[in-house]
Amino acid sequence: MSAGHLKIAVVGHTNTGKTSLVRTLTHNRAFGEVRDRGGTTRRIVAGELVADGGARIELFDSPGLESAPELLDWLDRQSGERHDGPDRIRRLIEDPKAAPRFDHEARVLELMLGVDVALYVIDAREPVLEKYQDELAVLGLCAKPIVAVLNFTASPDSRETQWRDALARVRLHTVLAFDAAVRDPATELALFEKLRSQLDQHADTLAAWLAHRRDEERHRRRAALEAIASLLIDVAAFVRDVPAERESARQRRAWQEMHETIHRREQACVDTLLELYRFGREDFDEAQLPLSDGRWQTDLFDPETLRHYGLRASGFAAIGAGAGAAIDVGTGGVSLGVGTLTGAAIGAGAGLVRSAGSRLVGRLRGRIPLQVDDAVLRLVMARALELLGALVRRGHGSPRRIRTEIGERLDRR
Repeated sequence: MSAGHLKIAVVGHTNTGKTSLVRTLTHNRAFGEVRDRGGTTRRIVAGELVADGGARIELFDSPGLESAPELLDWLDRQSGERHDGPDRIRRLIEDPKAAPRFDHEARVLELMLGVDVALYVIDAREPVLEKYQDELAVLGLCAKPIVAVLNFTASPDSRETQWRDALARVRLHTVLAFDAAVRDPATELALFEKLRSQLDQHADTLAAWLAHRRDEERHRRRAALEAIASLLIDVAAFVRDVPAERESARQRRAWQEMHETIHRREQACVDTLLELYRFGREDFDEAQLPLSDGRWQTDLFDPETLRHYGLRASGFAAIGAGAGAAIDVGTGGVSLGVGTLTGAAIGAGAGLVRSAGSRLVGRLRGRIPLQVDDAVLRLVMARALELLGALVRRGHGSPRRIRTEIGERLDRR
């Protein structure tokens, strides 16, 4: 096996989150099948990680182990060299009666013989039982390094301390807490660092992958922030000159154009962020995050939306039914449709008015600028950053839709 090609088996008892772990490590939410019941994975499924320069890591998801105690008894009854673990496993795989009887175990053990290392996934919420120790005893016969991965450690029911103690008692000290539902680049890198400490012959492959993942994360974060910055610049730069007379059809058309343009631009940013972090519109909880089919549910220009986010319109008038379309109110205020003022007198509101000189010239010519209010601009930024934070934290192995602080506040609204 070449040093540039590392093979990793992901093994463990049924329903411990093996497939979810592979999803999170590969950043692929479509990998395999995840259900809230045991035995979902019935065959060996491979996922691949490829670094710059061609270094490859294959992750093999496997069926859950279910009959380790019975299998261990069967192995103990067989004749032959007791201390030649791999040979004992091969005899099991080749036995015409035992292999079908221990079908899942035989597949996993055959996989173990062909890989370089195994990740033994443990549901840390489960009590430490003898059957899990039997699984480790059987897997240990394959003579391959094993790293124990404690899943669901973020749960309040986690028994992480008990598991670490139990693993130490069977001389398994390479242990890492890794919640597959949570995306944590630091923990992911720590996992591969542990693998590198176990596999000298694959140190170059793992070093290449670690460097690749760090660069990928840095570029992804930068691209996301650039997308948000570009959105804010476009929203802040939007301006249309409209006639100064109140309630004109041209004012209403200009407001509608602004409303649609800003919404399209924000949606484009949402799509970019989803693509960067390899998520789809179906990954969001409509009742939590203000997104519906990948679109924000709340209206940027709704004054209730501004209040919900703790924002308020600055020295500009509310336009139409919302507080977002901003018209300079320096000479007393102009509004479209509702006849209400949110502005202040010239002196008090001067610090919040953009380009006062050009506005005054425009007003003398019978025209005023229509643009987005500062509060809406802050709202656009807050929503984009909240979405980015949710994507950064979410593991691709999570079976649940995204929940955010924004979503929780919406529940209480």
